[in-house]
Amino acid sequence: MWIEQDNRLKRTFTFKNFTEAFAFMTKVALVAEKMDHHPNWTNVYNQVTIELSTHDAGNIVTAKDYALAKAIDQLI
Repeated sequence: MWIEQDNRLKRTFTFKNFTEAFAFMTKVALVAEKMDHHPNWTNVYNQVTIELSTHDAGNIVTAKDYALAKAIDQLI
């Protein structure tokens, strides 16, 4: 579940292993590039943490972030 905190939309995804986590990140990268809206994220072994905010709007959460979050959720 996404939470809005500190002017960011955040969620951590957990996978079976690093390979699945990295494959997920690759899918997210393709969607983000198509939407021209790129996440801040980290990956540690089987976990991917994503934080979304709109840089052009002053690093706050906007409709672009919710749209990308929805698109990311559809990848699961």
